[in-house]
Amino acid sequence: MPKASEIKKNQAIEFNNGVYIVKDIERSVPQGRAGGSLYRMRIYDVVTGQKVDHTFKDSDMLNMADLIRRPAMFSYIDGDEYVFMDNEDYTPYNLNSEQIEGQIPFITESTEGMYAIIVDGNAVGIDVPPSVELDIVETDPSIKGASATSRTKPATLSTGLVIQVPEYISSGDRVKVNTEDKKFMSRA
Repeated sequence: MPKASEIKKNQAIEFNNGVYIVKDIERSVPQGRAGGSLYRMRIYDVVTGQKVDHTFKDSDMLNMADLIRRPAMFSYIDGDEYVFMDNEDYTPYNLNSEQIEGQIPFITESTEGMYAIIVDGNAVGIDVPPSVELDIVETDPSIKGASATSRTKPATLSTGLVIQVPEYISSGDRVKVNTEDKKFMSRA
């Protein structure tokens, strides 16, 4: 049983007689407390999709739920559902766009390294790789002689995500984006 301080995003925990997937974690250290950090977690019920915000002390013990990660690839969009296919046995996984709204800006047909998160036989989410390569479809013209450490400008990527890129990047370039903080990493 791990402590709350050891829990990471996209892990499944047992909480209030249900299985929840951790979507976001904020750590805070209140002033005046004797060394105790607090972990505010945004968790979602894997069955109903209900969102719960709960704060755990760093020493709280949590039970991990049975969770299987299967390699998967994006197949197509069917209405409000995204359909992924298992890379090994070709099982389709249908996920509502609300279940994966944080990952949608990083999902394309060419995204590799994705995993379907399976709890009790049901797909409950998608795990995207730490970084993905995306094409820039629109940005201001590049400036000749601009250095890599100078100012940035907004750029719209092929998935609709808008990030800040250095001035020397132009439309049509392929860039590497960090999926954790949605920031430019380098040219691809």
